[in-house]
Amino acid sequence: MKTGNIILALIVVAGASAGGYLAWSKGWFAPAAVETGEHGEAAHGDEFARGPHRGRLLESGDFAIELTIFEDGMPPQFRVYAYHDGVPVPPGDVQLQIALARLGGRTDLITFTPEGEYLRGREVVEEPHSFDVKVSGQWADHALNFEFESHEGRVEWSVETMKFAQIQTDVAGPKRLRTTVSLPGEVKLNADAMVHIVPRVSGIAREVHKNLGDTVARGDLLAVLDSRELADARSTYLATVERHALAQKRFTREKDMFERKVSSNEDFFAAETALAEARIDMQSARQKLSALGVNAEAADHSEGGLTAYEIRSPIDGIILEKHLNVGESVAESSGLFVIADLSSVWVEVTVYAQDLGRVHEGRPVSIHSSELDKTAEGTLSYIGSLVGAESRSAKAIVKLENPERLWRPGLFVTAEVVDEEFEVPVAISEEAVQTYRDWNVVFGKFGDVFEIRPVELGRRSGGWAEVLSGFDAGQEYVTKNSYVLKADLDKSGATHDH
Repeated sequence: MKTGNIILALIVVAGASAGGYLAWSKGWFAPAAVETGEHGEAAHGDEFARGPHRGRLLESGDFAIELTIFEDGMPPQFRVYAYHDGVPVPPGDVQLQIALARLGGRTDLITFTPEGEYLRGREVVEEPHSFDVKVSGQWADHALNFEFESHEGRVEWSVETMKFAQIQTDVAGPKRLRTTVSLPGEVKLNADAMVHIVPRVSGIAREVHKNLGDTVARGDLLAVLDSRELADARSTYLATVERHALAQKRFTREKDMFERKVSSNEDFFAAETALAEARIDMQSARQKLSALGVNAEAADHSEGGLTAYEIRSPIDGIILEKHLNVGESVAESSGLFVIADLSSVWVEVTVYAQDLGRVHEGRPVSIHSSELDKTAEGTLSYIGSLVGAESRSAKAIVKLENPERLWRPGLFVTAEVVDEEFEVPVAISEEAVQTYRDWNVVFGKFGDVFEIRPVELGRRSGGWAEVLSGFDAGQEYVTKNSYVLKADLDKSGATHDH
């Protein structure tokens, strides 16, 4: 028997193959006697002839090769056996080269080295094992050329079917992702935008202009009290103003007389002292009115008289509490109104002790309410310094803008605090990921053909997953309703056979 070299090129492009345990056309391997066609392919359906190692059997005259993929506890690799007149050919006499052409224009080249009774492929045969195959080789004076398809995990749909199934696609690419810590929280009033209104004087409620739930602006009149204390303070102030005016006149007269040497030094200094005392009394009375929240300059022409004490809103907001009715007697420490500006709120977040190392002030936070089905963005502005003895947690504050007043105090929410932000070269939508056999897969789109792509996923965040291997940037894939394609694939009963 002559010895020589066999050069074998195997190119795999598209399709799906399945088959039973079939015999070689010469009948040398006879577990199943099935008529075969040219080059050892089974003559019916998509079944193919198999050799003693259950590999695909290809023949040319009295020479044959058996192609197998071995993947028992190791990455898949080609193992190729050669026969002449049914007798194994030493693998050292054979040289092989296999090129696997896949959907998307990629071609994998496989080279071989002799090992035991077969030729072992040096390169891994990556999943899916779906390719178009072209085999060319030479051994002694035998020149071989074979072509076949070995397809799996493929579905071919028309444009109309894709529209009916509402298939949506996107292109994989780089994305900025972030890992988060999920913590419980509750919407609270913004303590920096809330006021408790108490009167600075005692009195009787004469007028009440605002009610619970009313929206007020800064300076709006809320209520008017009749206050004897305020009347006394105003009267005192007005009296000091009059005394100061008289003292000023006397001082002016005495100064003029002193300068003309008509008045004595004692009279001039007495007038000057009286003016200073009057000024001090007037300033003291003015400060007392100011402490009561009353404009001293308007004390003598108040619309409600000397007893009228006006209560006005110091901020824009909504009246959350009202404890005042007309005719009610109130003390100077009584709480009359609570007003809050709800255009911003606080979210009080519970940070468990084990998460304190991952939660830091200044980090972005996503706040989600399942009741509202809403998500808003904020920043962690404060983390408490103490850990509760019983709860073993600290309190943190997130300030949340609330222009539409949707985030109501009392709502329970979930806070996703950003732990780390990072850029990944390839990311895909988590919704696109399906399970097939024991793989995570996405369906790549190649025209009207969809084919599974096993992917190794890394970090996940916000509905996106990092792709470590199995899918490249720039490739189109199915993002919506990929489960319909998987169901069609399962229905077809595709097998993992070679």
